[in-house]
Amino acid sequence: MGTPELISPRSPRVIAARRLAKRNFRVKERRFIAEGPQAVREAIEHRSGGEPTLIELFATVEAAERHAEIVEAALAAGVRVHYAEDDVIAELSQTVTPQGLVGVCRFLDSPFEEILAARPKLIAVLAHVRDPGNAGTVLRCADAAGADAVVLTDASVDLYNPKSVRASVGSLFHLPVAVGVPVEQAARGLRDAGVRVLAADGAGVDLDAELDRGAMGTPTAWIFGNEAWGLPEETRALADAVVRVPIHGKAESLNLATAAAVCLYASARAQRAAGGCRSVTSS
Repeated sequence: MGTPELISPRSPRVIAARRLAKRNFRVKERRFIAEGPQAVREAIEHRSGGEPTLIELFATVEAAERHAEIVEAALAAGVRVHYAEDDVIAELSQTVTPQGLVGVCRFLDSPFEEILAARPKLIAVLAHVRDPGNAGTVLRCADAAGADAVVLTDASVDLYNPKSVRASVGSLFHLPVAVGVPVEQAARGLRDAGVRVLAADGAGVDLDAELDRGAMGTPTAWIFGNEAWGLPEETRALADAVVRVPIHGKAESLNLATAAAVCLYASARAQRAAGGCRSVTSS
């Protein structure tokens, strides 16, 4: 592919990439921005339709030298690479301290039906989650816990919001994600696939009690709601059970990502242990 050349800030390619900060342009082009060495590296390795999910890479000369292996991998994969000044990278990344690498990627969400057909054992369902940072962090937690997929309902934030992508720290490229699925369809489809549906909510039964009675070892989908007001009653009613994370100390509550991590790891441990497991949240 040759040596990258410095691109003009007024280049149509820069203008097109800059527009991806807005959701309507992302949806129209089915492309999104991923920034930083971790996300760009994962985007090169990830495949969409047999080709790298990464389409185009913008890099400062300094970042290209510091992360030469990433630039070389991008070029080897047939990705178009451009050198860009710091101000161009800053506009594309929209962060206070850009890391010098910004990639344009293809959408990579999976059809919900494909996720069900893969007979998942552990899934995180984000219903009414509006904060992009929370969405990306829960996706990262699901990846770390070994979940098979993540589902974002039609009432949740855009998966490809730059804040969501950054908060996932590359996990977006590690596991299937379905988007725009009505929560009723998600719960019904998962249950029909033999997955137990649990709603994470402070008004539910104790997670420790569920673990102690060996009820967590089956395929499970956790529904997580909005951090400020939780899950509405009609969503809780879709679940086989409503479960709360116990608060053993004086904290008023846990934030969404922390609660999701506790729930997902509890299920992951129970599924890996013969006959279930004892409490993982007890002090």
